[in-house]
Amino acid sequence: MFDEMQQILHQLKHDTRVVPKEIIFCNVISFYGRARLLEHALQMFDEMSSFNVRMTVKSFNTLLNPKLTCGKLDRMKELFQIMEKYVSPDACSYNILIHGCVVSRRLEDAWKVFDEMLKRRLQPTLVTFGTLIYGLCLELRVDEALKLKEDMMRVYNVKPDGQVFASLIKGLCAVGELSLALGVKEEMVRDKIEMDAGIYSSLISALFKAGRKNEFPAILKEMKERGCKPNSVTYNALISGFCKEKDFEAAFTILDEMGDKGCKANPISYNVILGGLCKDGKCSEAKDLFEDMPRQACNPDVVSYRILFDGLCDGMQFREAALILNEMIFKGFVPRSARINLFIGQLCEIGNVEDLWTVLNTLIRGNVIDFDTWRTVISKMWKDDMLLNASQLVESLISPKFETLVLGHRPSCQVRSL
Repeated sequence: MFDEMQQILHQLKHDTRVVPKEIIFCNVISFYGRARLLEHALQMFDEMSSFNVRMTVKSFNTLLNPKLTCGKLDRMKELFQIMEKYVSPDACSYNILIHGCVVSRRLEDAWKVFDEMLKRRLQPTLVTFGTLIYGLCLELRVDEALKLKEDMMRVYNVKPDGQVFASLIKGLCAVGELSLALGVKEEMVRDKIEMDAGIYSSLISALFKAGRKNEFPAILKEMKERGCKPNSVTYNALISGFCKEKDFEAAFTILDEMGDKGCKANPISYNVILGGLCKDGKCSEAKDLFEDMPRQACNPDVVSYRILFDGLCDGMQFREAALILNEMIFKGFVPRSARINLFIGQLCEIGNVEDLWTVLNTLIRGNVIDFDTWRTVISKMWKDDMLLNASQLVESLISPKFETLVLGHRPSCQVRSL
């Protein structure tokens, strides 16, 4: 209710009986930031002086966050330079800027900000180190991340928390250093640092990847002993591991177990199995699972449709693929353009004109057809000497009916140029 909020602020500006505090405007700026209304946040910041409010570093820091949310790293740096003319940036200011650099995948810039922070004699915090370690692990620079974890304790006397350990474990698992990851996990156990299901899920995935799936029951047992209940991420890690080994029976067992344990399966759970079945050429089983999803109170999402559509195309089940495509577009989901063009090319190559017209009509009705698709159709027909059908296609392209269906314009010049 931003309009109503602005009305209240307008009254506040003209009510001399009330002296507003800075926190009110910091909250307003935060609200605009969460809504990604960056210009409104900037305007509120600029108007603070008209309310006779003394701005502190807290106001500047609050405005840095919306810029971070909107991915405006360069504008964050501009504000940072302006800030220095009025107030001294604190550790929170530098932490926000470091975070912006990390999420923008500009890790070297993050290190420069960190160095500047030290030059200002500002003490790095747990947030500072946690963000840098997360960034290093994101770039798979795990050796540097491990060293920084040691330095934060030895040099800066800052104790790592669960988030730091989680970043390290995920990073080590990503580079295949499973033994080191398990060692970090044991360090958490020793130091009595709480572990969440995400950490255990990363370890389970790594165990499957390393061919050590027989060890995952011990992980589940430890989770139970430490009072950490498996969630959908944990079960999905197990499902993914079994599907990669083509053990679909075990994957379905885990899917059933989720319901028994009170953990509702989500589309990701089904999509992993759908992908595994289609990749293994089991399109019929995939279609059965796809159709069973609504009965299990889990509706297919755009990924579900794309996986099944791609699998049917790869399995040369073109009639079924056309039906799924029609349902997909009816539900408001958009297929990948590259896959559509490949599908149409396959129909042209085998001379399946009937299904080709069905697919084209579906794409036109859904307003998801583009010129590249028509280019694919005509060029394939020309190449395969299907000139009569190509001629009929061109006639339909320049017909009044087609003009109405396709964005209200007539592409006949483009068609003739083909």
